[in-house]
Amino acid sequence: MSLRDAVPAPEWQARVELAACYRLVALFGWDDLVFTHISARVPEADDQFLINPYGLFFEEITASSLVKVDHAGRPLMDTPFAINPAGFVIHSAVHEARPDVHCVLHTHTLHGVAVAAQAAGLLPISQQGALVLGRLAYHDYEGLALRDAERARLVADLGTRSLMILRNHGLLACGRSVAEAFQGMYILDAACRIQLLAQAGGGALLEVPQAIVDGMPQQSREVTRGQGANLLWPALLRRLDRRLPGYDA
Repeated sequence: MSLRDAVPAPEWQARVELAACYRLVALFGWDDLVFTHISARVPEADDQFLINPYGLFFEEITASSLVKVDHAGRPLMDTPFAINPAGFVIHSAVHEARPDVHCVLHTHTLHGVAVAAQAAGLLPISQQGALVLGRLAYHDYEGLALRDAERARLVADLGTRSLMILRNHGLLACGRSVAEAFQGMYILDAACRIQLLAQAGGGALLEVPQAIVDGMPQQSREVTRGQGANLLWPALLRRLDRRLPGYDA
């Protein structure tokens, strides 16, 4: 019996969407060899989530190869793979503390880490930056995320926000869906890249007024006709089917 036939249909759909997200991260060049991670909560099982098999490149990940674990990091199905211990600490902390979060996406993109190393963090100098600043949190660097003691500090810093800059480390995006987490990461990473390009120009930077930043969530809802990331996700899957198919195996 294939895994597709062995698990409930909602779990299989979650697996397909998460595997697609891994491959999109590879396609967009956000992966860091095998060392970052994305997780998705198992539907109707709040104490379980899916995460990558440690050691596979993101373009190799399929729905069937994802590892299902509980909040203690125990695999819940037979698998030949381990999981990234740092990935487990970060993702289990967020999933346990935030029942509203379905997907957690973490990257080490060069642009994201470069801005994470800047004392002022992300600046309000672009439309992309203005779109994310209202939901952006920060967490100070504590070394590789291996210690359970960091979990409480990380979720306290995240609070109710959906995006985070991990100082000296990278970026984090949370979403009510895989699509929402991916779109959040796309905009956050783009804002970081724009900031570095603007700073490299050497001229004075023009900041977006706070009143406009405050109004961006409503404008975002209007421009997507209330669909949010669901407007983008089907197109991303079509691109993935053309360029890196096979994630749904």
